[in-house]
Amino acid sequence: MSTTSAEPVATLSPEPTASTPPPTPPKPRTPARRRGFGSRAASILPPLGVLVVLLGAWYGVSIALAASGKGFLMPMPHEMFTQGFFNPQVGSDIWIALFRTTGVALTGLAIAMVIGIGWAIAMSLARWVERSTYAYAVMLQCIPILALVPLVGFWFGYEFLARVIVCVLIALFPMVSNTLFGLQSVDKSQRELFRLQKADKWTVLTKLTLPAALPSIFVGMRTSAGLSVIGAIVGDYFFRRGEPGIGSLISNYQSRLQSAELFAAILAACLLGVAIFAFFGWLSKVAVGRWYDSTR
Repeated sequence: MSTTSAEPVATLSPEPTASTPPPTPPKPRTPARRRGFGSRAASILPPLGVLVVLLGAWYGVSIALAASGKGFLMPMPHEMFTQGFFNPQVGSDIWIALFRTTGVALTGLAIAMVIGIGWAIAMSLARWVERSTYAYAVMLQCIPILALVPLVGFWFGYEFLARVIVCVLIALFPMVSNTLFGLQSVDKSQRELFRLQKADKWTVLTKLTLPAALPSIFVGMRTSAGLSVIGAIVGDYFFRRGEPGIGSLISNYQSRLQSAELFAAILAACLLGVAIFAFFGWLSKVAVGRWYDSTR
């Protein structure tokens, strides 16, 4: 009787065929820090490049005007700081006036937000309110504000209240139009779902239309924020009684041909508008940025 010894059988791995492509090595991942630095540089460098070009053109025009004896028309960019912000007397006047203008602008903006959102909600809940009053909101936007400023001064004086009213008149329409657009842009299927659940108007407003309209409301806030600063400056420019704001300083520097101080005051007013606009942009991202894609 013969015995056979069992030999181990070698298992062969399948050979790659022509139809099977060889595995590709994984691509090296870019570190997150490098991607973040690159994205930041891509967002910062273009504005800086435009700023450099504008400053170069500004210096060229200023040098040309100074050579012709009209340098007072446009000072050098650095003179805004040497004769404006860095001058103790002028700098303190600008910052104090800017603080007062900020108070007027924020007060007018808050009142415009309350009136605008409430007005838009009333128009969204009752169509007869929209048909009766929306045309007057459009007319208010179309009337030149400079024609209303003297009337506001006659009726309400030339103090803080009159300046706030001018801000409200300028900043009101964007709040009304953007809020109404957001309230009326809710998906019909979602409205039908709430209707099937027999939800009342208050539930639909608080649970559906207002949350869905938040992006449009914040767009109106950012637009009205810049307009409220303009309204505060315009009102202060014409109402020269009471505590002077940045508009009064602009008028004074203009009458005295103090161009460096004038440009410094204008730059401070621009920075105020940008700061308020950026604040509401940040607030929009905090409120709706996690679920509204276009704010990311």
